[in-house]
Amino acid sequence: MGASDENSGLFLIFILTMIAMPLVPYTIIKLCRAASKKAKSINCQCDVCSRSGKYRKSIFKKILNLSTWSNFTLVFLWIIMGVLVYYIKNINREIQVFEPFSILGLQPGASDSEIKKAYRRFSLQYHPDKNPDPAAHKYFVESIAKAYQALTDPISRENYEKYGHPDGRQGFQMGIALPEFLLNIEGASGGILLLWIVGVCILLPLVVAAVYLSKSSKYTGNNVMHQTLSAYYHFMKPSLAPSKIMDVLVKAAEYLEIPVRRSDTEPLQKLFMLVRSELNLDLKNIKQEQAKFWKQHPALVKTELLIQAHLTRQTATLTPELQNDFKRVVELAPRLLDELMKMAVIPRTAQGHGWLRPAIGVVELSQCIIQAVPLSSRKATGGSSDGNAPFLQLPHFNEAVMKKIARKKLKTLEEFRDMTIEDRAELLSQTANLSAAEIQDVESVLEMMPSVQVEVICGTEGEEGIQEGDIVTAQSWVTLKRANGLTRALPHAPYYPFHKEENWWFLLADVSNNNVWFSQKVSFMDEATAVTTTSKAIEETMEGSGANAMEVSKAVREAVEKVKSGSRFVMGKFQAPGEGNYNLTCFLLCDSWLGCDKKTGVKVKVVKRTRAGTRGGFTEEGPALEDGVDDEDEIEEEEDDEDIESEYSEDDDDEDSKPNTKRGGHVNGKAVASSSESGSDDE
Repeated sequence: MGASDENSGLFLIFILTMIAMPLVPYTIIKLCRAASKKAKSINCQCDVCSRSGKYRKSIFKKILNLSTWSNFTLVFLWIIMGVLVYYIKNINREIQVFEPFSILGLQPGASDSEIKKAYRRFSLQYHPDKNPDPAAHKYFVESIAKAYQALTDPISRENYEKYGHPDGRQGFQMGIALPEFLLNIEGASGGILLLWIVGVCILLPLVVAAVYLSKSSKYTGNNVMHQTLSAYYHFMKPSLAPSKIMDVLVKAAEYLEIPVRRSDTEPLQKLFMLVRSELNLDLKNIKQEQAKFWKQHPALVKTELLIQAHLTRQTATLTPELQNDFKRVVELAPRLLDELMKMAVIPRTAQGHGWLRPAIGVVELSQCIIQAVPLSSRKATGGSSDGNAPFLQLPHFNEAVMKKIARKKLKTLEEFRDMTIEDRAELLSQTANLSAAEIQDVESVLEMMPSVQVEVICGTEGEEGIQEGDIVTAQSWVTLKRANGLTRALPHAPYYPFHKEENWWFLLADVSNNNVWFSQKVSFMDEATAVTTTSKAIEETMEGSGANAMEVSKAVREAVEKVKSGSRFVMGKFQAPGEGNYNLTCFLLCDSWLGCDKKTGVKVKVVKRTRAGTRGGFTEEGPALEDGVDDEDEIEEEEDDEDIESEYSEDDDDEDSKPNTKRGGHVNGKAVASSSESGSDDE
């Protein structure tokens, strides 16, 4: 076979190698990840979630889960590899090294008489005079006669036995791993070679760069459009009420790209009548309010109506076209709300603080969207600051069931969870008339609901206390527990049509001044990442404090054990404000569950910066109060700050009750946390 054929074979081997290098390790990693998945289910097992179809493990569902572009590409590349291996194997069979002894059926070193005898035998079989078959004629001339000549000629035989070739020593030959038609420079394929070089080396990188730059100029790293972030930054205000967060959310550029069809007009008008009570329209001027609502951009009107249809669980009335639009709207909602949350807590003030009130509103809207609960249900009723909303996320609960339960003076979800299983079953069966299966669904969801505890410490590294202008380090351990023993779990959300991971927002805030001093997103889904980040943070903190290697190693091991047992480490820094005592509040807000938020009081005392090395103002006994401040005044001031976190529990501003300075206390030079219940729990 000629050199060009060998080069073509080398080209196929080159292509096979380039495909196999990334494909084989990627496939191994993918299979290992699939094999390492825990068999224990992390999604809700109640009947309502099962009927939603999100977690149904049917054969069709499994096929759909496997039918991704990634898997299709993987299978396609393995098929190509199989074809290449088969083709290269056949080519190798065709590329035969000239071996005269093998052609004549002899062993190397055979005598002349044996060679002549073998030649006569093959001549009787393949000679043209004996066999008229053209294939036999070709084989006799190209193989048998050539082999006999190579072995009977003394010089040719000596060369073969010495160098492996009848013509003697062969020179070293280089090949190029390209197809034959690209190497034919003299013919028309010379231009093809030029096009190949230009296309692969110049045009392809330019196309990839153009596509990347086009996407990056339009989207951020979180796949949110730059235009959306600009709109959110503009419309975010420090006094933005939670009920107004919806108006900001729907102004995303992604929602403006949703198609508006003429056929949608009538269904949207019917939907408007169903959800009109949730649109915050002034009933005194209802006609003017309706006209103003419909004058908005059609895509914004459509988006808000579809979200309200989801919150009120009216999506069954939507047309097939609107169903597709609805899924697109709610699929984007968590991602957009995440960016909206970042816009709320981004440093805005001169001290680098974010805004608390809109941040809480964003989380409350996220909870309602994931659980499909109307915003109006969060209005305070009785003794609950969150109204009936936390109960409506439970399966088989509705307004009728809530009215029956209210007769038993059950006010909060926390009280309901604290009841014994027997007492709950009696209440639900006798008062709410739920069946045994429905009660079991409620218990299943209650077992999935998280309970969190927060420990917060604020202090200045290497110093005994906090002075004006110091960089304060806030360290917190957040511990999550569930009745079913899971740490990593998906929330009960049967009406949300997509998988949603449970996330938490840690906010250290000054409630009276509506300031967020420090914020961080916390997730319990990825234990490996949490172990890595926690180990690094603990190691840097310990080394900065002058600890030796043994102490650092011990602290890291203890931190890793806490992470594996269901805790997450949160650490951040902020600059200490002016001299004074500050009663901060640490909020831990869940973006998926209602009634599971927690808040913890944190007292921080900042003293005036002095030149002396001693930094006083801290006691071992407990809170150090300012002169002229007695215990009764402290109690009254703490009561004023309790319920500012939710606009649905108290719509009036509490401007008159906001003190300018707060009291605080320290233990061993650290600002310590005092636990309290969540905004959803009655304090």
